[in-house]
Amino acid sequence: MNKIELQTARLKLRLVKDSDLTAVHNLHLLPETDEFNTLGIPENLNETKSVINAWVIDNQKQETENYIFAIVLKTNNNFLGLIALKLGNPKYSRGEVWYKLHSNYWGNGFGTEALNRILDFGFKELKLHKIEAGCAVDNIGSIKVLEKVGMRREGRKRQVLPLKSGWSDNFEYAIIETDKRIL
Repeated sequence: MNKIELQTARLKLRLVKDSDLTAVHNLHLLPETDEFNTLGIPENLNETKSVINAWVIDNQKQETENYIFAIVLKTNNNFLGLIALKLGNPKYSRGEVWYKLHSNYWGNGFGTEALNRILDFGFKELKLHKIEAGCAVDNIGSIKVLEKVGMRREGRKRQVLPLKSGWSDNFEYAIIETDKRIL
C-alpha cells in the first residue's frame, strides 16, 4: 500500500481513504463545485462510496496510475478538497491533473498551493516530462489556478464536456519539466 503524503506550508495532501466518504460526498453535493464537473451530483451516499472505493483501490496498488489525494489543512486536518494526478502511457512520460476544492476555501490560494506541490511530485519524484490539465472555458477560477502555476494554454477542444448547462468547450493546459514554474 502506498503511504504517500505530500506537504506544503499550509497543506497536507494524503491519499484518499474510506473515512473521507462523508467529506467527499458533501463536496460533490455542492452546486457551485458541480457547475464545471462532468461527474454530476451524486444521488446518494452509495454512489459516492463506489467512486471512493475505486480511488482507494487505485491508491493501494504498488504501481498505481492514479494518485488521488485529499487536501487537508495542516493545522486542524479540515478537508478542503481533492487533487489527483493520473499517469498516462509510460512511453510519453505524461500525467494529467484535476482538482476540486470546497467553495468555502476558494480564493485563499489553496488550489495553487496544492497544484504546485502535485507538479513537484510529478516532475521530481515521478520523473514526468509533461503534466496536462483541462477545464471548461467558463471556469475562470480554475483557469487562474492553472495559469498561476505556470501552465500554458495549448488549445481548445470544442463541445467535449457534458455539463448540466449543456456542452462546453474545454481549454487544454500543460507544463513541461523545463518550463519556468511560478512558486
